[in-house]
Amino acid sequence: MTTAGVLLAAGSGVRFAGPQHKLLATIDGRSVVSHSLDSLREASLDAIAVVTGAVDLSAVLDPSGGDIAVIANERWQSGIASSVRCAASWAAAAGHDAIVVGLADQPFVTPQAWRAVAASDGPVAVATYGGRRGNPVRLARPVWLLLPSGGDEGARSLMRRTPEIVVPVACEGRPDDIDTMEDLRRWS
Repeated sequence: MTTAGVLLAAGSGVRFAGPQHKLLATIDGRSVVSHSLDSLREASLDAIAVVTGAVDLSAVLDPSGGDIAVIANERWQSGIASSVRCAASWAAAAGHDAIVVGLADQPFVTPQAWRAVAASDGPVAVATYGGRRGNPVRLARPVWLLLPSGGDEGARSLMRRTPEIVVPVACEGRPDDIDTMEDLRRWS
């Protein structure tokens, strides 16, 4: 069984009023997306993909090394669900059995959280932090066709519709988003 890690990085980041896209903003001298990607890389899953859309991330996502698949979501404006669907389609074509999906604007999710969620064997596994659901989320191949095709919810609506297949996975770390300049200042 193979499991791929996927960062969703396609959104426009409209709430971030900085001089650049929030994923390119820096924390400790490195971009937000670089922090997130490094954590995913350290998790040592079978493959890594990044779903892009609104902003050109080529300066920080160098796929030439072969360890990152960059998936362009042409429908990124339709919401996060289209990015999750892109990830599932890529994973199906690549022959993976599950994807572990996280958000590129959550630079403090640890490699241990990625690994713990990936190791779960439920159809859907979700990281929990202090009992609250967060990211990443593991989606096994059988649920990919159940995912919404549009809108601003990825797997959340699936988890609401089918709570009996959801496995919570206790994780350490912080699933904080960098959505605003205030968020960035708090962590810079």
